[in-house]
Amino acid sequence: MNKLIFFILFLAISLGYLFEVDEMVARNFNPFESIKRSYINTVVSIQETTEKYFKQVSTIEELQEENKELRPYKVLYESAHNELDSVLKTVNNPKGTTDQIRFVNVLSYIDFDNFTKVWLDMKKEDNSILGLISNGYAAGIVVNLQGRAKALLNGNEKCNYAIFIGKNKAPGIIHGSQNRHELIAKFVPIWFDIKEGDEVITSGMDNIFFEGLKVGRVVSIKKMQDIQEATIIPYANVLKQKSFLVYKKEKIKKDEPSK
Repeated sequence: MNKLIFFILFLAISLGYLFEVDEMVARNFNPFESIKRSYINTVVSIQETTEKYFKQVSTIEELQEENKELRPYKVLYESAHNELDSVLKTVNNPKGTTDQIRFVNVLSYIDFDNFTKVWLDMKKEDNSILGLISNGYAAGIVVNLQGRAKALLNGNEKCNYAIFIGKNKAPGIIHGSQNRHELIAKFVPIWFDIKEGDEVITSGMDNIFFEGLKVGRVVSIKKMQDIQEATIIPYANVLKQKSFLVYKKEKIKKDEPSK
């Protein structure tokens, strides 16, 4: 009798254990449950990735717009800083000009066989020559052509502006080169010591740019009897630019208060 009772209890416990194991297996190894979990995880991952992407796009657009607004102020700061430096070096140098910066877009090429001449989306009615700036570097000049703004980019044979070379500030004039990726600084006096690696900046002596705007770096020098020429690799990649800053220095009238 005791053996029968013991056998019945053992059988009951064994069956209960087997049922719990079956239930656990059914709960944890259901193939539809695995598919459902995989689907939910995939959908959540895609949703999070999509939201992250659109947030990044929105942030990039906001930063680009902010950068576009701040670039003119950066150039004005550099202009004021360089002008102040010049004033400190020569105390009796009155400021008789005011600086203006304008953001412009490139409309199109003027000639399809010359990528260094482009139309800008601004009017220009006077005969003054304006400076063209790209990412903080000298990029060319702007002239008037029948009331429209014509940009002559670095490398164009008619794109000329005054520069200084090296620490000794050797003067020269920028010209185009047969190699469109280089510039030539001509009319550099022979008595100035210039060397490869010297940085080239605008001098401001032509009233096109302010002094101190970076142009490029000297890679070779050609010495002649009374002058020398320097080949320059420019910093600005002008042929890929769709927008520029136009710099204008105006003389302040005597009866007009300085801003």
